[in-house]
Amino acid sequence: MELAVIGKSEFVTGFRLAGIRKVYETTDNPTTESAVKSVFEDKSIGILVMHNDDIGNLPESLRKNLNESVQPTVVALGGSGTGSMSLREKIKQAVGVDLWK
Repeated sequence: MELAVIGKSEFVTGFRLAGIRKVYETTDNPTTESAVKSVFEDKSIGILVMHNDDIGNLPESLRKNLNESVQPTVVALGGSGTGSMSLREKIKQAVGVDLWK
């Protein structure tokens, strides 16, 4: 399984420098939506990393798909997104067990 990152240039640059190959650099909401849809179609991607603010700007139906997705598991970083799941909750959803207990 591979890791993918979607976001603006300043968000994805560090991941690109770290050697992540599936980096989708976006500039606006339509390109972000398109990138998310293509990641869902790519079955080799196991984890999707996005900025919380970018997730918040997506249409409600796509946000719901991201929040309920097991593969890829979506990890939201940064921003002020109070409504999204924590990393612990995402791991519990993907694995089926709370690994911190």
